[in-house]
Amino acid sequence: MTILLTILHVLVCIFLILVVLLQTGKGADLAGAFGGGGSQTAFGARGATTLLHKLTTAAAVAFMATSLILAILASMPSGSVVTDPGPAPAPASDAGAPATSTPESEAPAAAPPTPAEPTP
Repeated sequence: MTILLTILHVLVCIFLILVVLLQTGKGADLAGAFGGGGSQTAFGARGATTLLHKLTTAAAVAFMATSLILAILASMPSGSVVTDPGPAPAPASDAGAPATSTPESEAPAAAPPTPAEPTP
């Protein structure tokens, strides 16, 4: 899920960069630099909303949404691979220590002898 969302986030980022770079600036002509034309307002004259502006808004909303979801997923605690440590390992036996004898009830049973085949 996170990998898919990260791939989508990168694609939205690239699309947003391209759409913003395709737009023309407001008052970017020479008259705007010297105070002429539509430079009476702070951000230029307001025109009709174009398809490029709508795509920019949609890409910005998608970028914010994927950023927020990725941040929430990253802050959630993840499960550990090791959930149960299992039994403790047996301690290593010393070579110089005497071997402990096991009672007969715990001794492993000997395998029954295999009968030898008669020779013809």
